[in-house]
Amino acid sequence: MTKPMRDFALETYMSKWEFVARYNMTASDAESLRLPELLAMASDEDRSEFENLSLGYTETFGAPALRQEIAGTYEMAGPENLICFAGAEEAIYIAMKVLLTADDHAIVITPNYQAAETLPLSICAVTGVALDMDNHWDLDIGRIKAALRPNTKLISINFPNNPTGKILPRATFDALTELCRKQGIWLFSDEVYRLIEKDERLRLPQAIDVYERGISLNVMSKAYGLPGLRIGWLASNDHEFLVRCERYKHFLSICNSAPSEILARIALKNRDQILARTRGIVRSNIAHLNTFFADFPHLFDWREPDGGCVAFIRYKGADGVEEFTRRVVEEAGVFFLPSSVYHSDLTPVPENCLRIGFGRLHVPEGLTVLRNWLQRNGA
Repeated sequence: MTKPMRDFALETYMSKWEFVARYNMTASDAESLRLPELLAMASDEDRSEFENLSLGYTETFGAPALRQEIAGTYEMAGPENLICFAGAEEAIYIAMKVLLTADDHAIVITPNYQAAETLPLSICAVTGVALDMDNHWDLDIGRIKAALRPNTKLISINFPNNPTGKILPRATFDALTELCRKQGIWLFSDEVYRLIEKDERLRLPQAIDVYERGISLNVMSKAYGLPGLRIGWLASNDHEFLVRCERYKHFLSICNSAPSEILARIALKNRDQILARTRGIVRSNIAHLNTFFADFPHLFDWREPDGGCVAFIRYKGADGVEEFTRRVVEEAGVFFLPSSVYHSDLTPVPENCLRIGFGRLHVPEGLTVLRNWLQRNGA
């Protein structure tokens, strides 16, 4: 049974506080570069191309030179396997509209970025399979198998997961891929936090590199810390799927921003430097978080996540997470997302949780402000 698309709870909540709160401690992206910092990494040729760019339309699939650089981030993909979008959200929207029909069934992992379930639910029947908070947010493959139907067409995953930071064990990921292969099911894999793992050995392969019906989603916004570019992409081995995505994109953004395409290309050419910066910020902030939460075990159930730059942790205060997050942003300017914005139409989501983000440079200062506020309020 399909459902009308409901308001995007997370984005609605973010729009109220994201640019008002002094300390955005729930941000889902890494610290952004400033334009001069990014251009300083550019070759003379790329900098000249940017400075002399004609501000016209670009190719709907994305500039060939940009797709060439993106292809270098995969083992098995070439430029012909890629299509670019105005961020990851447009890519999710179009992929679901292209892949699914009213006669299909999809399986979606929860908790998730709401678009992962709201869009499929507006098209076809969807079953949610929840990660197990009490078992380190693990995924039970048996529950995926139990959710299968004869018309199951797609399984949607996101690892490292938003909001939990969970990364599947490689054996579980391989079992899921093999299940999809046996059933001929599309595996839609949101990989926007890949390359930010606490241990590189936890890193999963990209779906397109290991499965012929795998679709990999990525974006410049998260690990690269460049959300203002609004450059995302899908990678697929299925040319017909990519062409159908292009046809759908004609009704939306039509094409990407020409300046953003060049800037994204510069960033990807310097991805080792940019990713090292992101990982360094995350590692430093994790150390601060470990120290902070060790002093407040009665209030927060903290466990260092496997990867990404967000975590979903339980708040144990008697006031409840909704009241806590409201007061702390209004009184101290420290912004967290409460679990209500992760409400799912598919499965229960653990209550009294909040999402903390630790990809920004201001995290240590924000923790100091939070500590002082807690102490003033008798914590």
